[in-house]
Amino acid sequence: MLYTIVAIYLVIINLIGIFVMWSDKRKAKKGAWRIKERTLFLVALLGGCIGTTIGMYWFRHKTQHWYFKYGFPLILIAETALVVWVMFFLL
Repeated sequence: MLYTIVAIYLVIINLIGIFVMWSDKRKAKKGAWRIKERTLFLVALLGGCIGTTIGMYWFRHKTQHWYFKYGFPLILIAETALVVWVMFFLL
């Protein structure tokens, strides 16, 4: 049951990650108000790092910024390590 809830949450947050990258790219093209970079990182930190990374490359958005290019994968590694640690040592 817990794994199902976590899986559903991760699917949703990663879809949100793709959406926010698409939305920010669209706003950038139109010259509109943008989504704050800290918000993009917050979505990644909340478990959406796969979605934000996919969105970054699909929409070619923020790929020139080193802190996105390397930050999202580092967040993914840290979150994966945390999940593995929780699964093996706490459950």
